[in-house]
Amino acid sequence: MPLTAGIVGLPNVGKSTLFNAITKAGAEMANYPFATIEPNVGMVEVPDQRLKRIDEIIPAKKIIHTTFEFTDIAGIVKGASKGEGLGNKFLENIRQVDAIVHVVRAFDDDNITSVTGVVDPISDIETINLELSLADLESVEKRYSKVGKIARTTKDKEAIAEFAVLEKIKPVLEAGQAVRSIEFNEDEQKIVKGLFLLTSKPVIYVANIAEEDMGNPEQSPHYMAVKDYATKESAEVMGVSARAEEEIAELDDADKKEFLADAGVSESGLDRLIKSSYKILGLRTFFTAGGKETRAWTFKNGMKAPQVAGVIHTDFERGFIRAETISFEDLDKYGSEQAVKEAGRLRSEGKEYVVQDGDIIEFRFNV
Repeated sequence: MPLTAGIVGLPNVGKSTLFNAITKAGAEMANYPFATIEPNVGMVEVPDQRLKRIDEIIPAKKIIHTTFEFTDIAGIVKGASKGEGLGNKFLENIRQVDAIVHVVRAFDDDNITSVTGVVDPISDIETINLELSLADLESVEKRYSKVGKIARTTKDKEAIAEFAVLEKIKPVLEAGQAVRSIEFNEDEQKIVKGLFLLTSKPVIYVANIAEEDMGNPEQSPHYMAVKDYATKESAEVMGVSARAEEEIAELDDADKKEFLADAGVSESGLDRLIKSSYKILGLRTFFTAGGKETRAWTFKNGMKAPQVAGVIHTDFERGFIRAETISFEDLDKYGSEQAVKEAGRLRSEGKEYVVQDGDIIEFRFNV
């Protein structure tokens, strides 16, 4: 099951335009609320320049990027937690994703309707965050009563542990704050994950800025307001012109570079968004190289070599012997596998090795 980020926001803030740019999937766009009724899902390649360099040194017949999934979720409105608009359905769609990309309008355009009548990104953010908090509070209150009774009457250890977590969460949600603002230990984190709370998910705030602000988002007061809000929440933030990114997505590489250079940026907003989404979920990349394909694979930060081998095939994990490993930095520096070996930088790693981002691995296994 691929990890996925859900794109959320009020109606008409540019969510579907952004999604189209990311996936070229052609999600319906219209200048009215609820143009997106069913969630659109699209797979995207995670940009990684290391693949090209690896292929230059260890040639393969083809290059395969790792992928990430984005879901475009219809616009939430005030009262969604009580079923307003298409609230209940949308909140359930958000519950299924691993991270939230929260798009807010940060540009002025009289031709595009604003649901609230004014362009106020902080008000928009607070509207959605409040609805998510209220939906979580409803879930927690139901669980609180049930688990509290079990904890008191049976002294069940799991119920006692869960109730302690719920007691930690409940006042925060009552104050309209996000669960992700609370610090949990490792055991508590496992319990929180099982509650599937909307506000426990990591978030990236995307300010949908005007095209003329691409080169310097900080010249936009709307963007700066979003940035200040995100900083207080210790959340990721970026300025992206969804309309411009949709244009860029249709260009070939040469024209894309020219467009970005004219706009005063070195990397598209979409590439930054994909990388940032990948990062906030604690995802990393390892590589297999040469022969039929040079390929990037996704793994969770902290995974050991046998688990990472299992990303390729369960047989690799079951019969794991060792992982012949070269770091990308060493391959790039020495320029060939042979030179890496001669420098003593080829490593034979065992079952306790924690795989690092950029490792190029050949797994030895026996089943």
